[in-house]
Amino acid sequence: MIAPILIGLAYAALNSLVRVEHRRPLNAVVVAGAGAAYLGGGFGVWELLFTAGMTYVAFRGLRSWRWIGVAWLLHTAWDVLHHLDGKPILPFAAHSSLGCAICDPVIAVWCFAGGPSVKDVLRRWSPRGRDTSRAAETTTGATA
Repeated sequence: MIAPILIGLAYAALNSLVRVEHRRPLNAVVVAGAGAAYLGGGFGVWELLFTAGMTYVAFRGLRSWRWIGVAWLLHTAWDVLHHLDGKPILPFAAHSSLGCAICDPVIAVWCFAGGPSVKDVLRRWSPRGRDTSRAAETTTGATA
């Protein structure tokens, strides 16, 4: 349970290395790829329909962190279905879909928060960071 949560947090932290103006589009592409991870996973035509739906949601994510968060939650639901059906995302790792189902909502929460960098999160949580006169990175790439 802890490792998938740490993986989700590490994913968000590593995104701090991506320039803010590229962070959202990159994540839209990543979640679109995650939508295709189960192709051939055993649900037949439903796998294709899911991938098509995820592609649409990821496309919307090019302009909205909320859509990327929704896409990660959709992927979570697909992870759960695959776990319950015994068809994991990694055939050689029996609990990989369960781990993914725990990790993905962590990433979704980060997306719903606007995909902030670690520096942004620390700034928001520190007493000095709440001072609006200080410059802060935003998800649009502008500084205050």
